[in-house]
Order: sequence, then structure tokens, then C-alpha cells
Amino acid sequence: MGIIDFILLGIGLAMDAFAVSICKGLGMTKINKNQLIIIASFFGGFQAIMPLIGYLLGNIFAKYVMQFSHWIAFVLLAFIGIKMIIDAIKERNEKDIAEEKDKPISFKEITLLAIATSIDALAVGVTFSFYEDINIVLAIVIIGVITLIISALGVFIGNIFGSRYRFIASLIGGIILVLLGIKILLEGLGIIDLSIF
Repeated sequence: MGIIDFILLGIGLAMDAFAVSICKGLGMTKINKNQLIIIASFFGGFQAIMPLIGYLLGNIFAKYVMQFSHWIAFVLLAFIGIKMIIDAIKERNEKDIAEEKDKPISFKEITLLAIATSIDALAVGVTFSFYEDINIVLAIVIIGVITLIISALGVFIGNIFGSRYRFIASLIGGIILVLLGIKILLEGLGIIDLSIF
């Protein structure tokens, strides 16, 4: 996997955090810089830590499943992506309820939200362990930074435009993860070679 793969993964994985950040932005009369920094840092930090944990866990079992790695990566990414798409469609049909305005930030709540939105990244981290020459440091930095930026952007968008972009964000994120899973499967089967990226 190369830099473009990491960037696409980062964007795809950040969409859950983006949707939650929009909700947080909805709850602000005007942008609270301290809360924005906390929200973006928590989401970006957990999104970087989870793939590392998945990678370390995957390394323990990698030698047993190496021959099936491309299938496992495909199934995990496709499952995560399809789940994001289904959740986006379900949420689109539900009535959005704005949060209480200017509610103080709860570290317990933001920690739980950061964990919940980064569980997908844990599964992706497991797939990283199937690649012998993967640069895990570069991967987690790119994923974490992209999530941090997209989460901050989500707070702004939520505050300015409301929740109209939540559906599109989750839908695009899901599609990106499914396509990336297909790409990894096709590479593993030797049908295509996009390793230059």
C-alpha cells in the first residue's frame, strides 16, 4: 500500500467522525475554538491509535492467514463500507434532532464518540499487518491528520450549514472503503497491479 491508499483510507475512515463533528457544530451558537480543538484532536488521535493496535494484533496472527490476506482485507473493508452506506441511508430517513446549544463538552462523551468512530480503523489496522513492507508510521500519521482536519471541518460545516452533508459524507466514505477493498482483492489475485501508488 502506498501514500494514495493511505489518503483514501484516511478520508473514508474519517467520515464517521465528520458526521459526528457536524452534530457537535450544530450544538454551537458560534464556533468554540477550544471545543473544536478538543473534538478534532480526540477523533484524529483515536483514528491514528486504532490502526496501530490492529496492526500489532494482526502481526501476531499474520503468518497463519497470509495466504488469505487479500480476501480478509476485502471482506473487512467491504463490510465496513457497506455498513457506513446502510447507516447513512437509515439516518437520512430519521428526523435530525439538534443538540442543546453551547452545551459544555464532556470528556467522557467525546472519548466514547472517538472510540466508536474509530473502531473501523482497528479492523483496517489488522489488514495492514498482511503487508510486509508497509510503513505503519506513515499510515497512522496520514489517517490521524486527515481525520483531525476533516473533524474540524465538520464542526464548521455543522455550525454554518447544519446537517445536510451528513448523508453525503457517510455515503462517500462507505463507497471509498468498498472500492479500496476491491482494489486490494484484485491486486491480491494478480488481476491488476496498482502498487506504484
